[in-house]
Amino acid sequence: MKTERYDHMTDQQLLSRFYTDHDNGWLGILLQRYTLLLFGVSMKYLRNEEEAKDAVQQVFLKSITELHKYRVEYFKSWLYMVAKNHCLMKLREKQGKPAHDIDIEAAIAAEDGSGLQAHIEKDQQLELMNDCLEELNQEQKQCIILFYLNKFSYQQIAEKTGYSIMQVKSYIQNGKRNLKILLERKIKSVNNA
Repeated sequence: MKTERYDHMTDQQLLSRFYTDHDNGWLGILLQRYTLLLFGVSMKYLRNEEEAKDAVQQVFLKSITELHKYRVEYFKSWLYMVAKNHCLMKLREKQGKPAHDIDIEAAIAAEDGSGLQAHIEKDQQLELMNDCLEELNQEQKQCIILFYLNKFSYQQIAEKTGYSIMQVKSYIQNGKRNLKILLERKIKSVNNA
C-alpha cells in the first residue's frame, strides 16, 4: 500500500479498517507514522542506535501480534507504552535482574542520573516532535525520516523518491527549519497552558 494515499485518515479510521478486514497493511501505515517516535523513545532509553533500531522492529512485531488479539482505542498512546515497556525490559535484562526485582523509577534514574521527571519531559518532547513531523508537507517529512531515521544518503533518498539531489537537500533543510519552528510554537503553547 502507498502510505501517502492514506495520510488523510486518522489513526482510529486505520485501526477500524484493520479490525474489519484484518489486513496488516493498515497496521503498516499506522506503524510507519510513528517510526520516528518509536526510534526516539528507544534511543532515549537504550542509548545505542543499533539496539534502538532493533527495539523499533521488536515493537512493530509485538504490535502486530497484540493488535490481532486486543482492540486498542488510542493507538499512539498504546504504541508509546509498548515501546517504553520494551525498552525498560531490555534495560532490566542488561542489569541481569528479573523484571519483578527492579524498581522502575530507580532504573530510569540510574540510566541518566536525572530521574523520572527528566524522562517525562523527554517523552513529552518526543511526542511533540512526532506531532510536528506530521505537520510537515509530505516531501519534507519523507526526506527527514529517510535521512535522519533510516540514515539514507542524499543519493539513496533521490533514488528512492525520484526527487533530484537538490530537491532532497532542500526538503531536508526546509523540513528541519519548519520542524524547529513548529516545535518551538508547540513548546511555547504547552508552557503557556
